[in-house]
Amino acid sequence: MAKGSGKVLAQNKKAGHDYFIEETIEAGMVLTGTEIKSIRAGKVQLKDSFVRVRNGEAWINNMHVSAFEQGNRFNHDPLRTRKLLLHKKQIGELVGAVKRDGYTIVPLKMYIKDGYAKLLIGIGKGKKDYDKRSDMRKKEAKREMERAFKAKNQF
Repeated sequence: MAKGSGKVLAQNKKAGHDYFIEETIEAGMVLTGTEIKSIRAGKVQLKDSFVRVRNGEAWINNMHVSAFEQGNRFNHDPLRTRKLLLHKKQIGELVGAVKRDGYTIVPLKMYIKDGYAKLLIGIGKGKKDYDKRSDMRKKEAKREMERAFKAKNQF
C-alpha cells in the first residue's frame, strides 16, 4: 500500500489551510487497548494536535481520542501524550526541519493500514494571511468556473 492510503479515520483539514506542507512521513503509534478500539470507531480528532521531538523520540500532543464506551476503570486519558514509532533517520529529519525558521510538524491524517493505526505527519511552513487569502481566491475562482461550465453543459 502507498503512504497515506487506507481507511481514513480522521483528517486535519486546518493543517492544509495554515501550512505549506513540504514533506510527509508515515508513523505508527504506541496505543493501549481501549485507545485502538475508540480509533477504529472513528472517535479521534487531530484538530489542535502537534508533534514534538524530545530525547530522541517523537511524541504527539493534544490528539483527542474519546474514551471507549465499553471500557471500565482501565480506560485511557483522552488527551494523553502518545509516542510515535519512527526510525532514527526519520526523527533526525524532523529535528533538522524544526530547527529551520518557521517550520513545524503537524499531523495530517490518521488511517488504518494492514490492521495498524498509522498517522501521516507533515513538515510544513506556516502561511501568512495574504497566502491564505490568495488560496481562497483561487479556490473560489475554480468553483465559479466549474459552476459556469456545468450550467453551460446543462442545456
